[in-house]
Amino acid sequence: MNRHRAEAALVLNTVVWGATFVLVKAALLDISPLLFLALRFSLATGALVALFRGARWVPFTGKTAAAGALAGACLFSGYLFQTLGLRLTTAPKSAFITGLTSVMVPLLAALVYRNRPRGSEVAGVLVATAGLGLMTLQGATALIGRGDLLTFFCAIGFAAHIVTLGHFSEHMRFQLLSVAQVGAAAVLALSLCWWVETPHVRWRPVVICAILVTGLLATALAFTIQAWAQQYTTSTRTGLIYMLEPVFAWITSYCIMGEGLSARAAAGAALILGGVVLVEVKPLNPRVHPS
Repeated sequence: MNRHRAEAALVLNTVVWGATFVLVKAALLDISPLLFLALRFSLATGALVALFRGARWVPFTGKTAAAGALAGACLFSGYLFQTLGLRLTTAPKSAFITGLTSVMVPLLAALVYRNRPRGSEVAGVLVATAGLGLMTLQGATALIGRGDLLTFFCAIGFAAHIVTLGHFSEHMRFQLLSVAQVGAAAVLALSLCWWVETPHVRWRPVVICAILVTGLLATALAFTIQAWAQQYTTSTRTGLIYMLEPVFAWITSYCIMGEGLSARAAAGAALILGGVVLVEVKPLNPRVHPS
C-alpha cells in the first residue's frame, strides 16, 4: 500500500513539473531568468523551513553544509540552463531533452563509482542520442539550436544532482538535505542575478502564478514528496515514472498553447523515451547498477 501511494505521489510530481514548462515559458516574457529563479528558490526555502520547523534536526556540521552546497549547486545549474534554454526553444522540446537526465545518471554514477556502464546503458545512450539529433538538428548545416544546447546542459546538471543526492541521502536526514540544497540554490540565484543580468520584472498575473506554483508546488512540495516516496520504491521505478514528465509537458503545451512537435521531432522524442527505457529497465543486463 505504501509503495502504491508513493508511486502515485511521484506521478503527481510529473504532472506538476510537466505543466510548469508552459507556465514558466510564458512568465519569462515579463521577468529576467535569474531573478525568477531567485524568487522561486527563496520562496521554496521559506516554505521548507516552515514545513520542517518542528522536525528533529541533526547537528549542522561542515560536512552537512558542504553536502547541501554541492547538491544545491547542481540543482541550481540544472534549473538555470533549463530556464535559459526555455526562452529559446519550445516547451515540449525542452521537456524531452530534459528527459535525457535519466540516461545520464548511470553514466555519471559509473564515473563516480568507477564502474563500467552496462550494455543496456550504452545502447540507451546511443538510441537517445539519435533521438536528440532528430529533435534538435536544424537545417542543411545540421546546427543545434542554442536553446536546445542549453537544455542539454540542464540535463547534465540534474543528473549530477541525482547522483549527489544518492551519495549523501544515506548519511543525512532528508529534511535537512532538502532545506540545505534548496537554500544553497536560492543563495546562488540571489548572488548572481544582480551582476550577471539586469533584473527586471513586470508583475503580471502569469509571473505571480509561475513563482507561486514553481516555488511551492514544483520545488518545495515536489522535493519533499520525492524524498518521502523513494523510501518505498526503487530508483528504477522512480526513473520510469518520471518519464511521464515530458509527455505531460507535451499534452499541456498542445492544449494551452497549441505548441506541438513536428513529425521529425516526435520521432526524436520517441527515440529519447526508448533510450531512457533501455537505461532504466536494462533488458540486456538486468543486474542493478551499483550506487
